[in-house]
Amino acid sequence: MSEEPTEKEVLEALKNCYDPEIPVNIVDLGLIYELKIEQGVVKIKMTLTSPFCPVGPFVIEQVREEVMKVKGVKDVQVELVWEPRWTPDRMNDEAKMALGLL
Repeated sequence: MSEEPTEKEVLEALKNCYDPEIPVNIVDLGLIYELKIEQGVVKIKMTLTSPFCPVGPFVIEQVREEVMKVKGVKDVQVELVWEPRWTPDRMNDEAKMALGLL
């Protein structure tokens, strides 16, 4: 029986994902709204910094690829959501520092 991936492992993998226009990973930006793991299937609800983000499909594919590398992951389902709307308040302090907002 394969080992179930942990939320921590998945979040670490997601830290390898970036919007190419912003030098901060999507976890620190606060783009991950929900993460569930059920029998090796990782379900992610996430947003983008803007509904008009031209690299949205690239970011979503990057999320799938990175999470599939985690041991025990059988599938990745990404749902793009727009509520609640993303604002810079969702960023952690490291992201704010990296972008010169602190």
